[in-house]
Amino acid sequence: MTRADSGAERRRGRPLTARARENRAGLAFVTPTFLVVLVVVVLPILWTVLLAFQNARLVDIQGMGLFGNWTLDNFDSVFGSPGFWTSLLTTLGYTVGATAGSILLGLVAALALRRPFRGRGPLRAAMLLPYVAPVVAVAFVWEIALSPQFGIVNEWGTKLLGWDQPIAFLSTRAYEVSVLGMEFELPLALLTVIAFETWRYFPFAFLFLLARLQAVPDGLEEAATVDGATITQRFRHILLPQLMPVIALLSVLRFIMTFNKFDDVYLLTGGGSGTDVVAVRVYEFLTARYDVGAAAAQALVLALILMVLLGLYFTFFAKKVQEEA
Repeated sequence: MTRADSGAERRRGRPLTARARENRAGLAFVTPTFLVVLVVVVLPILWTVLLAFQNARLVDIQGMGLFGNWTLDNFDSVFGSPGFWTSLLTTLGYTVGATAGSILLGLVAALALRRPFRGRGPLRAAMLLPYVAPVVAVAFVWEIALSPQFGIVNEWGTKLLGWDQPIAFLSTRAYEVSVLGMEFELPLALLTVIAFETWRYFPFAFLFLLARLQAVPDGLEEAATVDGATITQRFRHILLPQLMPVIALLSVLRFIMTFNKFDDVYLLTGGGSGTDVVAVRVYEFLTARYDVGAAAAQALVLALILMVLLGLYFTFFAKKVQEEA
């Protein structure tokens, strides 16, 4: 046996160091997660990007390879289709309104239920019902309640509030109201969908904000009360700075979730009556036109717009929020 062979044999028989064992164990733990993310997230995203630049119809999708006929016509179809920019503005309005509404309502609920009182536990549990209930069930309940024919909301409105006639909340694009002699048109269906989104997802913000409020030391508010601070002053100068990092995080999470929201809008209005958000248009490209390439291009444009908006937030606002906190 040569000296090189004996050296190699000694290296093979040498026990692993502690760092090598830790690296090998870490690799074993990370590999399953990496494979799941690769198969469930990365590969579908890459496939969507490839389809966005190909002339792909639904009937041809099975026989297509990874690289088909490259084209930019899909993006021409997206940007040139009627109503694209209107749907984008509708999506932004819907996202901002639902995000702000759910966080504000969650904050009110968290402030109301932070102190002990009899029945607080069951009431906290009941707050989670809109979030944990199936979306099909709660959307159906809202449709029935808001129905102009047999809905309880219109029944109460005509009998108690003096409405002249029932209101079709989910099928009225613009509803005229008079305030101080001036006429305004409200996007009623869109506001109704925003109200539904606010009600359904405020428990998400409620849980985060309540957990942070319970971590605030009681001595801070007690000292401020002794110094004569009012309720609004205690909220503005003590509680709100403590909550700002959580509110900023909730704003980002809810903005992403709502910007891509499809099921709530589609179940309530089908995207009609001024609620044609971009996610519904992706579905329509796929199911009405059977155009997989255009649907993928629409989804890619949606993702890019969301990335730009989030980039603007992190560039101009995230650092300021951290400094104020």
